[in-house]
Amino acid sequence: MIEIKDLVKDYDSTRAVDHLNLTIGKGEIFGLLGPNGAGKTTIILTLLGLSEPTSGSVTVNGWNATSEPIRVKKITGYLPDDVGFSENSIGLQSLVYTAMLNGIPREKAIESARELLEIVGLQDAADQKTKTYSKGMTQRLGLADVLIKEPQIMILDEPTIGIDPRGIHDFLDLIRKLSKEKGMTVLLSSHLLHQVQKICDRVGILVSGKLLAEGNVHDLADKLFGARETSFTVVADPVTDELIHKLQELPSVTDVKKNGTGFIVTGSKVAAPHISQTVVQSGAKLYRISGKEYGLDDIYQHYFEGGVNHV
Repeated sequence: MIEIKDLVKDYDSTRAVDHLNLTIGKGEIFGLLGPNGAGKTTIILTLLGLSEPTSGSVTVNGWNATSEPIRVKKITGYLPDDVGFSENSIGLQSLVYTAMLNGIPREKAIESARELLEIVGLQDAADQKTKTYSKGMTQRLGLADVLIKEPQIMILDEPTIGIDPRGIHDFLDLIRKLSKEKGMTVLLSSHLLHQVQKICDRVGILVSGKLLAEGNVHDLADKLFGARETSFTVVADPVTDELIHKLQELPSVTDVKKNGTGFIVTGSKVAAPHISQTVVQSGAKLYRISGKEYGLDDIYQHYFEGGVNHV
């Protein structure tokens, strides 16, 4: 649905995007993750045909975003980090206005607007002026505004800034639900790791205009940390010195430390069954064994701390 080939964007002597290659499939939720200034918004503006690349190309549903921007805009909905509505606008009227601008007849526009206000939880605020809306309400109205033209692609640029934690949870759940129900492709730009991990099928890590890694969280973690030692938390009883000694002698184990009602074992990923077997054969009861799970935070820190040296 989205194909970016060798994209470069320079602003005078500053390179905002550096030879970016990326493909996003139909119905996929892709998270573009990076610190402020990494080039995320520049990529989005290029996708929307609002900024011309220095070199390279961007195609959306087969259309060139630079030479055919109107075609791209017709199938794409964009929600910026700070949605703007006229001070005297009313929620329902704003959606109807957007729908009619996109060629939807007035009666159909009103019907769709009411349906969307209910979907985003604003049905009771439909006739209120948008200046009375909270930040979370404004973002949800912005989401309805994006959806009313029934886009094939939804681009969200830092969409949860300023929303309270409960509002963020509901907002992200709504995006994932809508994407899966309607088969929409979603590009979510954010610097907030837990939000990206919550709803995205794949993520791309962008640092200094370079896409340093992309894939699903499990595959990225396995690629980065699969060969590394990991730690296992083991809960057993009794934990004797003899058991500790037997565990220390296992070839796949490098360290064992007592930890309350159990112990922490450091070793290779294949150590788990050997640890379990040793505990049981020693006569102790094994209540739990769990390995460290690497998440997006570990992956992001690996690349962000290393910067472009990890390319």
